[in-house]
Amino acid sequence: MSVRSRPGATAWLLAVYAFLYVPILCLIVFSFTAGEITTQLDGFSLRWYAELARDEELIGAVLLSLRVGALAATAAVVVGTAAAFVLARFGRYPGSAAFAGMTTAPMVMPEVVIGLSLVLLFTHPLFAFLGGRGVAAIWAAHTTLCTAYVTVLVQSRLREMDRSLEEAALDLGCPPFKVFFVITVPVIAPALLAGWLLAFTLSMDDFVLAAMLSDPGSTTLPVLVFARLHHGLKPEINALATVIVVLVSLAVVVANRAMLSAQRKRAAALRHAAGISPTAAPTVTLSSPDMRR
Repeated sequence: MSVRSRPGATAWLLAVYAFLYVPILCLIVFSFTAGEITTQLDGFSLRWYAELARDEELIGAVLLSLRVGALAATAAVVVGTAAAFVLARFGRYPGSAAFAGMTTAPMVMPEVVIGLSLVLLFTHPLFAFLGGRGVAAIWAAHTTLCTAYVTVLVQSRLREMDRSLEEAALDLGCPPFKVFFVITVPVIAPALLAGWLLAFTLSMDDFVLAAMLSDPGSTTLPVLVFARLHHGLKPEINALATVIVVLVSLAVVVANRAMLSAQRKRAAALRHAAGISPTAAPTVTLSSPDMRR
């Protein structure tokens, strides 16, 4: 039975989407208010977008979050891909179960525990060369957290991959290192991209680890917003959120179009390799002598 034939299911689906997206729509609307209250529309104005452009502290926090997110996501993809390759291809060996558990532990371990352990590490006198709290500590914490998610994504893709491609390249004399970068990486590229985007989002959104490991010169966006919450938020936060929503929406649209274009090109290449014309009509093969006559 389709969703259209069940009005109750359709109404429930619409209610869920309204619960999720109406607050975001209200946030966008209230970003154009001329007043001081974040939840009230007192006339239409671009005042708070101008205030946002002049708020150096907020812009600095955004740039820092973007930089830490990009670095943490890149490091998580590198480390997570290596861990996933070991888990998916090396089989069972002494300590494999412990390695698998330690790899995915940050996903289920409270962030407070991870943050506390890293605070003790970066502030211990024996590890003073690490520099203490700051950007490097936040980057290490976010990399630790995001690596677990990337490992799970890439590991599942590696297990589904047709290993005959790699085996054929090895049989033809291709070195294993080259096989990984020429054969394996292009096949698992969608999982790598998904892992990078997920890690970047987790890093941008994280508050607990950043709050525990930040110093006065390394305040990320979530930490700054939380600090300003105690003094009362201004509609410029709504303006910033609106800019982020618009940029993310545009990125999703562009990525979706790129994926559809890549799928069409891949399908066309497969048809060309099989010698099938895109406009060719299906032919019927006559195999019986009576049918040939």
